[in-house]
Amino acid sequence: MNMNDAIPSYQELRHRVDGPAGSSWGVFGPDDELGTLNHLTPQTLLAAMGTVVSGEVVNLDLPLDAFDPALVSTRKPLSHHLFASNPHHRDEYLDNFFTQNATQIDGFRHIGHPDLGFYNGANPEHFTAGSPFLGINRLAEHGIAGRGVVLDVDRYLRSLGHEIDHRGEAIPAQTLAATAAHQGVELRPGDILLVRTGWLTHYRHDPVAAVPGGEPMRSSGLEASHETVAWLWDHQFALVATDNFAVESWPAHEASPFITRSEASGDVASTSHTGLMHRVLIPLLGMVLGELWDLDELAARCARDGRWDCLIVASPLNLTGGAGSPANATAIR
Repeated sequence: MNMNDAIPSYQELRHRVDGPAGSSWGVFGPDDELGTLNHLTPQTLLAAMGTVVSGEVVNLDLPLDAFDPALVSTRKPLSHHLFASNPHHRDEYLDNFFTQNATQIDGFRHIGHPDLGFYNGANPEHFTAGSPFLGINRLAEHGIAGRGVVLDVDRYLRSLGHEIDHRGEAIPAQTLAATAAHQGVELRPGDILLVRTGWLTHYRHDPVAAVPGGEPMRSSGLEASHETVAWLWDHQFALVATDNFAVESWPAHEASPFITRSEASGDVASTSHTGLMHRVLIPLLGMVLGELWDLDELAARCARDGRWDCLIVASPLNLTGGAGSPANATAIR
């Protein structure tokens, strides 16, 4: 049987009784540390190479110092130091290098579920620096290369006369599907999904309006709903990356279906993560997420020639035990 045929649907996972309901724990094996990257195979890579037509290479990474101040208060802008041991030499080091401060990939140590824990039932007591278990190093070791598909939601909605409100508008799964249909692009198992919301364009145009000083961070993004989760999981994407702050709209809506029982009962205090779809996508489903990917130039080129797929190569840092990493992502067309 083809592995894709053996993957249960999200609806089936929500009704499972052989593991936590709504989780994919055990689907890729009891000791799995790769999650949806299991959809990337030699066969999907060979097929993805057929998308390279013109030989164009497009960088998808923002500069490491793109956000100063950082978008969230727990992260700081990096400081880059150059030094020389003689006049004909330069070396360097970084202070305040927060690995998820710009274009990034979330690792499975990054987010856990308050009631159920971390991906595949991993014990967080093992999450120590230098321990490889469930670290970003596992994604680096496997490698990330496959067919990328750009869904330019911003361009599609503008064609309908709608401008996304980047102060928190939620984009439902129906809009993702409609964008794909409008672009005439086929979605395949193992695809690396790239969703352009236009948030980075908004930030570039007016960073003060995009991130007002003294106010809570707000960003457009995917709608936090079971319908969105089902659409992403059932398409069997290997990685889902967007050009916004958190993939989903931020902050979570007070009516989010992902507020946990312990939070709703008051047994666990609410945090900035309360109600986020992240808590299902990463720890329960093992879905690999990318945030703040620079998709503007790639989407513009796709729009010019009507080719919305490409080869994507991303190389997260081989940081033993890391919780996340710069994406180091490139599109090849």
